[in-house]
Amino acid sequence: MLTRKQIELLRFIQDRLASDGVPPSFDEMKDALDLRSKSGIHRLITALEERGFIRRLANRARAIEVIKLPEQALPNHTPRSKFSPSVIEGDLGRNRPNAANDAPPFISIPVMGRIAAGTPISAIQSRSHTIGMPPDMLASGDHYALEVRGDSMIEAGIFDGDTVIIKMQETADTGDIVVALIDDEEATLKRLRRRGSSIALEAANPAYETRVLGPDRVRIQGKLVSLMRRYH
Repeated sequence: MLTRKQIELLRFIQDRLASDGVPPSFDEMKDALDLRSKSGIHRLITALEERGFIRRLANRARAIEVIKLPEQALPNHTPRSKFSPSVIEGDLGRNRPNAANDAPPFISIPVMGRIAAGTPISAIQSRSHTIGMPPDMLASGDHYALEVRGDSMIEAGIFDGDTVIIKMQETADTGDIVVALIDDEEATLKRLRRRGSSIALEAANPAYETRVLGPDRVRIQGKLVSLMRRYH
């Protein structure tokens, strides 16, 4: 799953290649995406290359080749759509004939890559596999799972290597542990605190500072409802 900025950059590069035969410069990319510096473009280019959407050709200036386009970037689809992972919808709360006899013991939840519980990392990626969850560990609605990387939430009982189950929602209350997308580029798992008109993303580890951001810089992508841990 690409972020909105990654999709916008990919489409901008593709459009320039189609119209001019050469990719845009980094300054042109920065202006087109309304970024403050070229370092943001470098991060986006690197993320697109790591995910296999573009290839940078060696020993050639401004040489970028678009290898593929994600579903979000196909024609007639706006790149500014909200985050919408491919989620397998569960049966929780639904009435079905003979439900007691044929209801599956688990509901399949898609694992959407990794989430940072520490320094924010690249935003949520595409689905890698699914896991089975018992219905009583889920809330109503749609869910996805993320693998935790980092130790910033250890005092909340969330450790590196855990798998968190997230209910898809765009709002949350103060005190909720949420998946927060920062500047459409970085995703992190933190406790949400509201401070006036600002949003604080609070770690559960004194080694990490609380980040206070404007509301326009943070998008809630879900709320923590369950956790899985494997013991070796």
